[in-house]
Order: sequence, then C-alpha cells, then structure tokens
Amino acid sequence: MEKVLMRLCATYLAVIKRGGYAYDPVAHFHLKNGAVMWRINWLADLSPKGLSQSCGIMVNYRYFIEECDTNSQQYVADQHINTSESVQNLLK
Repeated sequence: MEKVLMRLCATYLAVIKRGGYAYDPVAHFHLKNGAVMWRINWLADLSPKGLSQSCGIMVNYRYFIEECDTNSQQYVADQHINTSESVQNLLK
C-alpha cells in the first residue's frame, strides 16, 4: 500500500487544485509563503489522529530564503507548485 498511498498523496498535494491553487489548505499556506514541497514521509505520524487523517503520511516544506519571493510570486501569479525531485518522482 505504501507506493500507492504515497503517489496518491503527492497527487493530492501537488496536482489537485481548487481555483487554480493547491486544494490542501496547509499546502496552500506554505506555497503562498514561498516554500518548496520538499518531502513526503511514510508513517511519520503514527498517532491515532495522524493515521485516521492521512494514513500516517506527513509532508515537509522547505524554505530557501533567497527563493521565497520568487516562489511565492510564481505560485500566486501562475499557480505553479514548486516541488523537489523526490516529490516529482512520486508523481511519475
């Protein structure tokens, strides 16, 4: 199930949109502030809440200070979601 759920999670976070922007409100917050969707972690939250809400999967966003303004502008103007190579590989 890991491969399937990780790919579905990456798709939900990086591809599925509402009004052109990330569907997930937490993703939208970080991306609007210039972050890069950096890594999706399998079984990172094994609490009952984490397992029921996201099958224990968590995502890390990374802020590169020198790129935040550009990333934010690309997201707001063009709805471009910056993702790391590891997230892109999950989408293949």
